[in-house]
Amino acid sequence: MDIAGQRMVNQRLWGTPWAGIVDVVRDLGAVQAQEFAYAKWSLAQRAGDPAESLVDRAFAEGAILRTHVLRPTWHFVLPQDIRWMLALTGPRVQAVSAPYYRQHGLTDFDRPTALWVEALKGGNHLDRKAMRAVLADAGITVTNLQFGFLLLHAELEAVLCSGAPKGKQQTYALLDERAPEARAMGRDDAIAELVRRYFSTRGPATLKDFAWWSGLTQADGRRGLEALGMMPTVVNGRTYYGHAAQVAEKPPRVDLVQIYDEIGVAYTESRDVVQGDDTLLGRGPVYYHSILLNGKLIGRWRRTVKAGSVSFETQFRRALTKGETKALERELERYRLFATT
Repeated sequence: MDIAGQRMVNQRLWGTPWAGIVDVVRDLGAVQAQEFAYAKWSLAQRAGDPAESLVDRAFAEGAILRTHVLRPTWHFVLPQDIRWMLALTGPRVQAVSAPYYRQHGLTDFDRPTALWVEALKGGNHLDRKAMRAVLADAGITVTNLQFGFLLLHAELEAVLCSGAPKGKQQTYALLDERAPEARAMGRDDAIAELVRRYFSTRGPATLKDFAWWSGLTQADGRRGLEALGMMPTVVNGRTYYGHAAQVAEKPPRVDLVQIYDEIGVAYTESRDVVQGDDTLLGRGPVYYHSILLNGKLIGRWRRTVKAGSVSFETQFRRALTKGETKALERELERYRLFATT
């Protein structure tokens, strides 16, 4: 059973791409967007490689949103999904974050949040500097960490979400205004829906993988699997769930994926299916992003964008064959086109 290949097909890194950026986020449910510049590539390469400028436009227009959900990190979600996902996973993220709130002396979240609501009403979108100024003008002085935690809390309470960027600066907006038609959903239905989206796009995967990705418990995941009637498959002693995908025989296939791409970050127990012995590559910020050969880690990369051109630095476990080198060159050019159009 080619688990790595099936994941590449189900996540649409191989095979037929999704029709557009919105379709990618809709079917994946939530896409980790910790590093915004690189996260855009994760969407584009699954949607037939639209230009980075088109991804920027979809985000600026609010067709996709960015907020803290599932885990204490940013994800892209659709406006119609943001509310039920936050209702399902937000309380668990708040519980994980609570000790940090206390550690940094945060007890009053209501007043900062109310000030931000007033400042953002009527479609205002404010960057972090302006959001901090709102607090300062009201006599609230906070450290950088306190400020970040206050923003996180307001996002998890479904008050704030991403606004339209101002130049290179990200902004915040009111969720009610950015996603006026966001759906609500009962807890059981929400669990089943999140389970469906996860295993249909990231399978084969384990229950423990789902619990890591979703921030929910394995018991929650099991309830969702039972509701959907998903049947398990045991491979090498691990129990996997998800849709079987047809993996075609291919010549060498190289894929550049960013550090927080779902092909890696969506798994914990079975991450080794793609990563293998990651220690063979060493560590270092220069080479954090992954190069996959036929769905498995073979190297790392970083980019430098300057004056409308893109250059790359790479590191590999072994020397590439001539065919693999050509596949790498095609993938590097694919990224160049994305980043410069």
